[in-house]
Amino acid sequence: MVNKATLDKSNGYEQVAAAFMSRRNPRIGAATAREWSDTLPRSSSILDLGCGHGVPISRVLIHKGSAVYGVDASPKMIAAFRQRFPSANAQCAAAEDSDFFDRTFDGVIAWGLIFLLPAEVQAIVIGKVAKALNHGGRFLFTSPEKPVRWQDALTGRPSISLGSAEYQRILHAEDLAVDGEQSDEGDNHYYLASKL
Repeated sequence: MVNKATLDKSNGYEQVAAAFMSRRNPRIGAATAREWSDTLPRSSSILDLGCGHGVPISRVLIHKGSAVYGVDASPKMIAAFRQRFPSANAQCAAAEDSDFFDRTFDGVIAWGLIFLLPAEVQAIVIGKVAKALNHGGRFLFTSPEKPVRWQDALTGRPSISLGSAEYQRILHAEDLAVDGEQSDEGDNHYYLASKL
């Protein structure tokens, strides 16, 4: 018998898409995404991994003039993204399976995604990001500072943070410089890296 949960690349978010979209605070992360995008060239190409319905992260980046490529494994989320941003590039795929990694980007952002993935997939995605970044390109992703496991509040599925030391090890192994770590008004801890 096939376990449907293991086939769901959206990590349960397809089933809770409507609840997520109605509850997602559009202010949390917007200032961080804006400040981060200020470090990129004008009209940058940016890959938004786990873009959801695009609010607020993709919205901020698009309004700043970036060419956004949104990837989400939830068909309902990517449909809402496409409706909201019809001129943006969008793909319904798991982050690790996206063929957007066949091109390069000035920046990659993964807000609220990395910790939803199994540990080995987190490392795979970070490796793909490293290869897809242009020289000097920037990467921002969120995950708690400490190594911790918990159940996702909306889906009840397991989430895992590898912790700061392990993320830094993976980033360095992929020739990404760790530019810093910060937290925002929503208590999101995020990691800033750039391609050497």
